[in-house]
Amino acid sequence: MRRNFGDPDEVAAKPFDRYLFYRLMGYVKPFARSLVFAALFMLLASVTELAGPYILKIVIDKYIIPKNVSGLWQVVLIYSLILVVNWVATYYNTYLSTLNGQRITFTLRQHLFEHLQTLSFGFFDRRKAGKIMSRLTNDINALNQFFTSGILNVASDLIILCGIIGLMLSMSWKLALVTFLTLPLIVFTAAGMRVRVMGAFRETRNKIAEVNSSLQENISGVRVVQAFTREGTNLLNFERINQENYKANLRAATLLAVFVPMVEMTAALGTVLVIWYGSRLVLAGEVTVGVLAAFLGFVTRFYSPIRDLSTVWGTLQSAMASSERLFEILDTHSDIVEGDRTLDSENVQGEVTFEEVSFSYDGENKVLEEISLTAHPGQRIALVGPTGAGKTSIINLIGRFYEPDSGQVLIDGVNIGKLNFKSLRSIVGVVLQDTFIFAGTVRENIAFGCPEATQEQIERVSKLTGAHEFIVKLPEGYDSQVQERGVKLSTGQRQLLAFARALLANPRILILDEATSSIDVQSEQEIQRAIDLVMKGRTCFIVAHRLSTIREADRILVIDEGRIVEEGKHEELLSKRGMYRRLYLNQFKEVEEEKESLHWRSPGEDSWGGRL
Repeated sequence: MRRNFGDPDEVAAKPFDRYLFYRLMGYVKPFARSLVFAALFMLLASVTELAGPYILKIVIDKYIIPKNVSGLWQVVLIYSLILVVNWVATYYNTYLSTLNGQRITFTLRQHLFEHLQTLSFGFFDRRKAGKIMSRLTNDINALNQFFTSGILNVASDLIILCGIIGLMLSMSWKLALVTFLTLPLIVFTAAGMRVRVMGAFRETRNKIAEVNSSLQENISGVRVVQAFTREGTNLLNFERINQENYKANLRAATLLAVFVPMVEMTAALGTVLVIWYGSRLVLAGEVTVGVLAAFLGFVTRFYSPIRDLSTVWGTLQSAMASSERLFEILDTHSDIVEGDRTLDSENVQGEVTFEEVSFSYDGENKVLEEISLTAHPGQRIALVGPTGAGKTSIINLIGRFYEPDSGQVLIDGVNIGKLNFKSLRSIVGVVLQDTFIFAGTVRENIAFGCPEATQEQIERVSKLTGAHEFIVKLPEGYDSQVQERGVKLSTGQRQLLAFARALLANPRILILDEATSSIDVQSEQEIQRAIDLVMKGRTCFIVAHRLSTIREADRILVIDEGRIVEEGKHEELLSKRGMYRRLYLNQFKEVEEEKESLHWRSPGEDSWGGRL
């Protein structure tokens, strides 16, 4: 059953939730055996931790005061062995706790990433990338802290606390009660200050997130910043954000500087009470000097678990908030349900049919209204129209990145809703205007959709698209490293790589979404011949403003307000004196003028005829 979590994005802490806790324990269960061993070592470490003060009592009462040193070496040897056992137990407890925490968070992060891969474009349209990244980093790290130092530490602290209380009561119930007098005070101090400290550190996390966001935005947009000389304004804005971060950290540090000494002073008060009252009991002969010394040792250890327990409670609250955000994503199902039918890519003809397809991104505002069209195998269908008319929405439906509200899209007569994604997208290739180049080599980027491709195949598609010429000029050719998003390459070069990447996948249906918009006219003329060669026998949908691509299309569909308002070939639509002609005069004619400038430029002019 899906649980409605609401919008927990801004929640940094949350009360204990049994449902969320049980779900988290589902990720702990596979590592239960290792956790049992960690718990056993924790128990052993806790028990040996209590031995020190009690052995001190024995040494003072039985050996030092009676001046009996004959058996003292045996006690020293036993205590040394206890210290060794404590060290070994602490080591394995820490190691296993960390190991299990990392295993659990690894599984959670992997599960979350795997689930994100199944979600449709609609999910990512509604979410900021930064918030999704926060789930995989900050929230997972919060849970790692809980699994690593939260669960077992609670048990360890409780064992130590109960052991100390039991030993104190067994040695002197009067002195034990005096020690416990400060317990309400330290609990109140720790709990009250802990809330304020947590709130302060929560604010520091928010402020450093704003600093990181501002840095990322300014680094990514540095070209625009410098182009519009916004350096001074942006510096002032960053200074404001940085100043807020500075003040938040200063407030947190101040509170922490008050919190720690207050707890220590309360603990010191308990020590003073033990010394004062314990000395009176020693003088009265009710307790021995060894008991008083043991109490002083136990008092130091007595307050430590109490402080730790208040910290763990804060960790638990943070873990609840983080788990709520994680499960909110894991409980989000894709808007698109994958089919189970497979098409043989070798036998696909590439006929694409829209039957009265309507579509909206938000379920209310229609961007496509009852679109019906058929693209026969090998046809080039051009989609033109004003911005926001619905052109990109049509091609997004072909790849089933979105689901139509009504109607159906078919390939070779088969509803694409019945196909599995791998089968569908192996026959549909896409080249977008905003080309994404991954960090890696040129070769890896071209072979992204076909990792098993040979060097010969990679070079062949690169030559067809015109990318080979600039690739071989790179320092290491096809093995040259390109940074994320291909920042070392020009926009035109990135698009040529994207075109080669799509062609290498050998799709039966090819979609070009403004794919040549950032390539100059000369480069476009060079790859146009390659396009003519590779498009034979393939269905092609073209969204472009370049006249050369549109002119050669078998059919041009003019889209306006989600409907097909005109249809025909280039010359036919020009003669109609409708929307296509207006678009041509307002937009496409500029490309013709650009071409003319290339033919008529003087020898000293650049490729744009001297016009910048």
